[in-house]
Amino acid sequence: MPTLGLALALLHAPIVQAQANAGGAADGSLPEVVVSGAGNHELADELPMSFDVLGADAWTDRQDETLGQALRDLPNTSVRSTPARLAVGAASSAFARDGNTDINIRGLGGNRVLMTVDGVRMPRSYVSRSAIFDREYLSLELYKRIELIRGPASALYGSDGMAGVVNFVTWDPWDFLRSADGGPARTVGGRVSTGWSQEDRGRSLAATVAGRASDNVQWMLTAAGRAAHGIETRGTNAEPNANRTVPNPERDRDQAVLGKLVLSPSATQRHVLSFEHTRRRSDIDLLSSRAPVPTRPNDVLDEQTAYTGQRDRLAWDGRFEPNAGWADSVRALLALQHSDSHRIGTSDLFDGTHRVRDNRYRERAWQAGLRADKVLRTGAAAHRITYGVDYVRNRITNLYDGVAPLPPETFPLKRFPDTRETFSALYLQDESIIGDWTLTPGLRFDHFAIDVTSQDGYYPPASQPGRSLSGSALSPKLGVLYRVTPAWSVYGQFATGFRAPEAGQLNDHFEALAPSPVGPPIHVVIQPNPDLKPEKSRGFELGVRGRLERLSLDVSAFSNRYRNLIVDAEFVEQVGTNRLFQSVNIGRARIHGFELKGRYDWGRVAGGELVSTFAWGMARGSNRSSGKPLNSIDPAQLSVGLRYDAARWSAYADVRHHRAKKPGDIDSTAIMNARDGIQFAPPSATTLDVGLQWRPRKDLRLNLGVRNLTNRKYWLWPGVYGVAGTSTIRDAYTQPGRSAFVSLVMDF
Repeated sequence: MPTLGLALALLHAPIVQAQANAGGAADGSLPEVVVSGAGNHELADELPMSFDVLGADAWTDRQDETLGQALRDLPNTSVRSTPARLAVGAASSAFARDGNTDINIRGLGGNRVLMTVDGVRMPRSYVSRSAIFDREYLSLELYKRIELIRGPASALYGSDGMAGVVNFVTWDPWDFLRSADGGPARTVGGRVSTGWSQEDRGRSLAATVAGRASDNVQWMLTAAGRAAHGIETRGTNAEPNANRTVPNPERDRDQAVLGKLVLSPSATQRHVLSFEHTRRRSDIDLLSSRAPVPTRPNDVLDEQTAYTGQRDRLAWDGRFEPNAGWADSVRALLALQHSDSHRIGTSDLFDGTHRVRDNRYRERAWQAGLRADKVLRTGAAAHRITYGVDYVRNRITNLYDGVAPLPPETFPLKRFPDTRETFSALYLQDESIIGDWTLTPGLRFDHFAIDVTSQDGYYPPASQPGRSLSGSALSPKLGVLYRVTPAWSVYGQFATGFRAPEAGQLNDHFEALAPSPVGPPIHVVIQPNPDLKPEKSRGFELGVRGRLERLSLDVSAFSNRYRNLIVDAEFVEQVGTNRLFQSVNIGRARIHGFELKGRYDWGRVAGGELVSTFAWGMARGSNRSSGKPLNSIDPAQLSVGLRYDAARWSAYADVRHHRAKKPGDIDSTAIMNARDGIQFAPPSATTLDVGLQWRPRKDLRLNLGVRNLTNRKYWLWPGVYGVAGTSTIRDAYTQPGRSAFVSLVMDF
């Protein structure tokens, strides 16, 4: 993913600029801006776009351990997760192209979703044949809030967030030092939590301690760890071969550390120094890749794989209030982030071959941003001018090594040459309030340069040197909000997106000889495409918000059009025994749909508070060039929740209905070869989760719950993408059955 608009966490939040109250706009006064950490999410209701803000209590009470669990009730939002069954030496399937962890928003996912932590961009996912490196360098224990914008949000957040923006906001020392009842702040505070989950036999432990050295100095340290196994399925076949449908033996270990130092030398300055470290490791015995009855030379007798992913982030976030003619407030960011992914696999084959695949992917990124805000008043109108600059420089490398490569390749080699990506942007936005109207025009100028820095290990063996590419674009945006009454408002937004090709798409190179049922082997070649064009989008959204005494309601409809969407490793042509693939641009595509979500407060019931929530989303998409559906669209989902809160305890029940994926909404030819049959279309399913929280003291919480209480056997579309309808191992891709969890959280 290209450049990041630092504004997301550095500049605006809960997600963007917001007004303190609608009533204050009538006299031309401009309400205050809410920034990350302010803790007032209701003010974001004044924004002319669709958004979601999730607090840590939501996933702590339900003991959500993964990003998919945390986001599962958001309409038109999903996270792909598939079991570890891919053979070490196999070519990656279409379903794995965006990695094993992939947020999908309104029908687009992968690196088209801009993911940031406190405004610092996350590393991208990368997949090339048997190397799959995902984006889950995350530990939910470190984050107090997840902020999600739907659709393009070009001006302030980065034009490359064509599907949306997801920002993870880390805890701050003040979150643990402030007194809940408004009393004096603590000198030392913190939290300890532990949990167990049945679905993957996971055990977790996390601890945070925060302190106040003086009125001007605060600090915090968080450490978290988790040990787990493969996530259970409803499969029953435990054979140690390709017929297996129960999970492979798997051992997962996750660790995370977050440290912060907050310095406030004066009332007009605040400096936050942050260090974040996350590390994930998985060791898997790939029983599912073994041949049931080995007879052919390449049949697998034994196979193991290990994956390690690590991310280290060091950042300085400075805030100043010069109150000068050019700016009322200024925010600056400087960050260094190192990300490493390493996947190694070993295979013993029937013909005696011992195969090793040792694959690495690395990103080294510098990021800087500077942004200023200035309030101006002209007659009855008020304006908040926001302007700034973003800069990102990223060095990307990969290395493929091992033993017994497939001819004609020889190890070591690189799938694409060492590359330096540079992204810079200038942006300007004007938020104008005139009576009951808010107008928000914005403009962003992006420039990118993808420069090959070394051909070593790439050319040769590639047939031609790696190519560099550069370009630029203007991305306009316009948002309009009208406050019809104090309780109701309507809004509309037009936003554009612009996303440059990735280094791995531009210069991807792969060769292998694949056996043919008849005749000589097929020479499979994935060749570079130096003529790739950047992706572009135009998005329209209309919405209505209602904030009544008991009912909170959001309804939105959207239509997004795309040009030059990039598809990895698309079949191009076959010349004799040469079968050619290449990253190509899709001429035109369209995705449209709607979302409905809300909350109803039933008031006091039997001495407690009863609240229900609901969310429903639906989207449709098509390749306008071919007329075929887009496979990235999820079926509709309806979520309904009921929660009861008493003085010492709480209880909840969540019902989710997953609509069936219709065969007519699937383009099977884009997923697998014709000989593999038709893509499996998962049927509809309804599940029920229940939970209970007991609070024996105000600083102690015990959470108990059961997921999928009715033990429903079901599949989710993102998890079965690439599974044939005739497959005999479909149960290997089922979601977990009935499973319990328990956790204990203590504040001090």
